[in-house]
Amino acid sequence: MSEVTNLNRYRKQQARDAKRRAGAQNAAQHGRTKAEKSAEADAAARAGRHLDGHLRGKLPDADD
Repeated sequence: MSEVTNLNRYRKQQARDAKRRAGAQNAAQHGRTKAEKSAEADAAARAGRHLDGHLRGKLPDADD
């Protein structure tokens, strides 16, 4: 005997698969690689440390 198929579940699964394929294609076409993301994060951290190194005094505490 064959397996009973729920048509609503099948339709929703097909829609999810199509959305996943479109997202993967869009990410490949327009996205950044992991190396590009990490290089940008490193550059931002380096710029923040550079700015913090040029402070003349301590920052006032926000607790006062």
